[in-house]
Amino acid sequence: MTTPPSQPKRRVHIRTYGCQMNVYDSDRMADVLAPLGYAPTDDVALADMVILNTCHIREKAAEKVFSELGRLRNLKQEKAARGEQLTLAVAGCVAQAEGAEITARAPWVDIVLGPQSYHRLPELVARVARAGALPANPQTGAPGGNKLLETDFPVESKFDHLPEATQGQGIAAFLTIQEGCDKFCSFCVVPYTRGSEYSRPVAAVLAEARRLVALGTREISVLGQNVNAYHGEGDNGPVGLARLLRTLAEIPGLDRLRYTTSHPRDMDDDLVAAHAELPQLMPLLHLPVQSGSDRMLAAMNRGHTADAFRRIVDRLRAAQPGLALSSDFIVGHPGETAADHAATLALIRDVGFAMAYSFKYSARPGTPAAGAPLQVAEALRDERLAEIQALLRDQQQAFNRSRIGMTMEVLFTGPGRHPGQVAGRTPWLQPIHLLGPASLIGRIAPVRVVGTQPNSLSGMLVAGAGQSHLTPAAQEPAPV
Repeated sequence: MTTPPSQPKRRVHIRTYGCQMNVYDSDRMADVLAPLGYAPTDDVALADMVILNTCHIREKAAEKVFSELGRLRNLKQEKAARGEQLTLAVAGCVAQAEGAEITARAPWVDIVLGPQSYHRLPELVARVARAGALPANPQTGAPGGNKLLETDFPVESKFDHLPEATQGQGIAAFLTIQEGCDKFCSFCVVPYTRGSEYSRPVAAVLAEARRLVALGTREISVLGQNVNAYHGEGDNGPVGLARLLRTLAEIPGLDRLRYTTSHPRDMDDDLVAAHAELPQLMPLLHLPVQSGSDRMLAAMNRGHTADAFRRIVDRLRAAQPGLALSSDFIVGHPGETAADHAATLALIRDVGFAMAYSFKYSARPGTPAAGAPLQVAEALRDERLAEIQALLRDQQQAFNRSRIGMTMEVLFTGPGRHPGQVAGRTPWLQPIHLLGPASLIGRIAPVRVVGTQPNSLSGMLVAGAGQSHLTPAAQEPAPV
């Protein structure tokens, strides 16, 4: 009789806030904990360790973390009453920016570590385990010993210490190639929480991409705070993003490439040309502009004008007529006037966006804008945000409707909403659902779009599925 494999003795629950880079970081934290016997669990009640991987970009991010920590305190106390230990960790940008406050306000947290230090998790977990042999705090259930605060920017790169992935992220995966930012936009905490710009060496990126493909990935989104500032060391010197994408496109089995997030200042001619030359490079580009007002762009320290952004878009669409744009907008930055707001609406109408993210300005402690004069009243920010979001929503719906009747290649990623359905991604990243066999999952096949839902498309599988990336119909300009 075959002995069944032993079950993992420990479980870790990782709760991720924020962007795709945090998703990538959470996956890597799971990788570094695996040799310690930790297996992921979606059920926090079963966890021996809980990690909150945080983001500091959005409003009230820190308070959301403290609210969640209050609930986890109760779970920790319940487990302590049963003689069980629950290790709590806060990671990411809130940990980096407010680590001392976390240890003061939530003493039941065992580990606080910034985004550059998660490769040190095994060492920190071992130190917590040793402290657990001391008498526990009866109020918190926390083990004895000191709390572990790890928010320095280490000299070594965390990427140099990552273990090889043993499980794939799925058919579509993220791969971080660049971190940090040297742009110092007035509203942004990234330079303070993620540090200066750092690009992974080309060989390390290619090795990870090949591992992902070997584990079943068909689409890779390369990530960075300023991903098009990438200049990784190659065999013959620094390599830019465009050249890296061309090299990634040569990996057999890697059918699709995307990159995010970009900065207009780093959109060079070679990268524009890559959109024309690489069929693997999908025709949706996220290019944040933040405002359509030159006065606000200067106040934000963006380093470009609204017309410069328009010219970049013109160059991109000349290179790839099917290209659609996504962007970010901040409403109500300090000093924003009605004329500035009108300029942003004008840019949105001029450019046309397939999708976008828009937010009210919220002060981030330590950033230049936080103490700037002429803060915009909350009610006015609400009003302006509603107007911008209505326009962006109309453009997104128009773009989705323009896909009806079009045949396009869909990468099938999993089951659909209803029995008998499969779901996938269009080249423009739209979710699409249709009737089809589960055997389509992991494949690319042509689909005719037959309708739209509020946040997705519906389609019909085309008989005689081919393996091209875009049919001629899908190469038409993308009206909005």
